Amino acid sequence: MSKRILLIQGHPDVAAPHLNHALADAYANGAKAAGHEVRIVNVSALDFPMLRSQQDWEHGEVPPTLKDAQDDILWAEHLVVFFPLWLGGMPAVLRAFLEQVLRPGFAFNYSKSNPMGVKGLKGRSARVVVTMGMPSLFYKWFFRAHSLKALKRNILGFVGIAPIRQTVIGMSANLKPADVEKLESMMQKLGRAGQ
Repeated sequence: MSKRILLIQGHPDVAAPHLNHALADAYANGAKAAGHEVRIVNVSALDFPMLRSQQDWEHGEVPPTLKDAQDDILWAEHLVVFFPLWLGGMPAVLRAFLEQVLRPGFAFNYSKSNPMGVKGLKGRSARVVVTMGMPSLFYKWFFRAHSLKALKRNILGFVGIAPIRQTVIGMSANLKPADVEKLESMMQKLGRAGQ
């Protein structure tokens, strides 16, 4: 059964391709080969301001450059978010993007009867693919993967996206070409499966 899949590329550097781009390309190729529909949002290629007030977040307009991204999120049945771990979390441009597009009235609605709000993006699943310089086990056990958990629980889960799976790739700067090929093969398989 084919799915509508949105890839959100959160790597901030558009000057040169990185491992995140190769992984996203491999996922997209696998998904397309299996008959899934694929759209891609390259966050760092978009021009948008950062939110600077609660008033703007709750009542301001979504920047025109992000309206297509919101449409893509509504269209998608499955989202895949790619990013490198920077200072223990997602890069600022990806965080700023999520703050802009996942606003009240779109991703969730306030409710007097429910302090957690009404989730606006139910019915969608996600995968988060994170690359990092440290060993992935160190990130998971010593740092307890706090930034990944925050993204899964406090952002994606908060707006109703579930289930949310993860792929954590450590020591990314030390990968040999054969290691990258294995990772690309894994991404192609996930893409074919629409997971």
